[in-house]
Amino acid sequence: MAGPVITDYVSLWDLIEQRAARTPDHVIASDEDGRELTCAGYRDQALKVAAGLQALGVGKDVNVSWLLPTWLESFVLVGALARLEAIQNPMLPIYRDREVRFITQQTGAKLIVTPSVWKGFDYEAMCREAAAEKPDLQVLVCDKVLPEGDPATLPPFTPVPDAASAPIRWIFYSSGTTADPKGAKHTDPSVRASADAMTDSLSLTDDDVFGLVFPYTHIGGQTWTFSALMSGCKLVFIEAFVPATAIPVMQEERITVAGAGTPFHMAYLDAQRALPAGEVLFPEVRVYCGGASPKPPQLHYDIVAEMGDSVGICSGYGLTEFPIATMAYISDVDEELAHTEGRPGPDVRIKVVTLDGRVAGPGEEGEIRTKGRQMFKGYVDASLDEKAWDEDGWFHTGDLGYLNDAGNIVITGRLKDVIIRKGENISAKEVEDLLFTHPKIADVAVIGLPDPKLGERCCAVIQPADPADAPTLPEVFEFCKAAGLMTQKIPEQIEIVAVLPRNPAGKILKNDLKQAYGA
Repeated sequence: MAGPVITDYVSLWDLIEQRAARTPDHVIASDEDGRELTCAGYRDQALKVAAGLQALGVGKDVNVSWLLPTWLESFVLVGALARLEAIQNPMLPIYRDREVRFITQQTGAKLIVTPSVWKGFDYEAMCREAAAEKPDLQVLVCDKVLPEGDPATLPPFTPVPDAASAPIRWIFYSSGTTADPKGAKHTDPSVRASADAMTDSLSLTDDDVFGLVFPYTHIGGQTWTFSALMSGCKLVFIEAFVPATAIPVMQEERITVAGAGTPFHMAYLDAQRALPAGEVLFPEVRVYCGGASPKPPQLHYDIVAEMGDSVGICSGYGLTEFPIATMAYISDVDEELAHTEGRPGPDVRIKVVTLDGRVAGPGEEGEIRTKGRQMFKGYVDASLDEKAWDEDGWFHTGDLGYLNDAGNIVITGRLKDVIIRKGENISAKEVEDLLFTHPKIADVAVIGLPDPKLGERCCAVIQPADPADAPTLPEVFEFCKAAGLMTQKIPEQIEIVAVLPRNPAGKILKNDLKQAYGA
């Protein structure tokens, strides 16, 4: 048994060593091929790989970019780079030539770790082309094998005295769908702060098993790295989420915590509904955790009603710059779990500012601004910093919401996701949450499209529950009207799609939809 959560540490490597010393034989990670790593085995493997990377010139403060899939080797690489005190830049595997060139140039990366070919794409060729433009950039190909060396050759590890003096150890980039991606600089303590919030809210222990189904290079992957090592929770690495193959692995591993956001929860619900009556897909799951993308409140109630004995969806809210600002607790009531993203995490402060610049009162909508230990340390491009914070040091999230009477945050949309129709503000999320309850709708995105008379018109892009019986515009109108939605907010255009486009974190790619239907 792992016992109490480890909290007395400052750096990731310190945490790795403490976990290995406390529970050396406890399995901390496994994968779909049946491979396992104990806590001591993880530490030892990370040390060997650290020595191998040192021979390639990696050391303290050296920038290393890597875009590996969700493999055990990715987990080991994180530990090895932490031991070397390098600066890690995990990149999403969806990135292609433009992003890879831009990021490696901007960070001054000295090494990029990549698979050769994965899911039919030649990553090695892409990375070697990027390296050709940057002579000091080496390419290391990893197809589930990393270089090793003698740990005795490693220099002494430099302990960090306190969080305030912690150096930059992470650079995470936004997706950059409409402009150059933005690199947010983090320390071990700032990433650790998000893990504190999640570990506490989910009451994680060494008895828990989490299916790591999203890209490990996402900042959430490192939140789970810290949380697992703190609590002893076992991570099951699944390299790509394909329900037909991923779900059986999760069942075999007897997961207790199922992530990691709306599209995954919808897939689990679909799989549950395909089972014979009385069977439960994940009988030992106690909570469905989420974040990264908005959740329809109805999804929580559906999971509670149909997927066995769990508390339902326990979701959080945050950004790459400020991960897990808020998180719901497993002890929260259904109303809060369904409609909110939880309360501010440890030492997090939230300020809501109305669009006219006033500090909002309880229940009053405005832009969410944050302060706390999760705060990033600025962008790689320092010219972006000036607009990131207000004059009092609060971070501009760009998200709209309000704090309810229970002190929980309710997200109502993005500043850029408000549809302005004849001067009337329409929250896309409000309309989406309502349409999600329509029996003919499996998934939906509401977008604003240019309109010469209205300014913007409200368009619902619908993924039907049954492709042969998609809802019509009159049906959508009558449904919204009957639910009491004001007429001005009811979609005046619908588009039917086979599946809504989402990024690996689960967010709907609304810009793609606007380009497709804006004409």
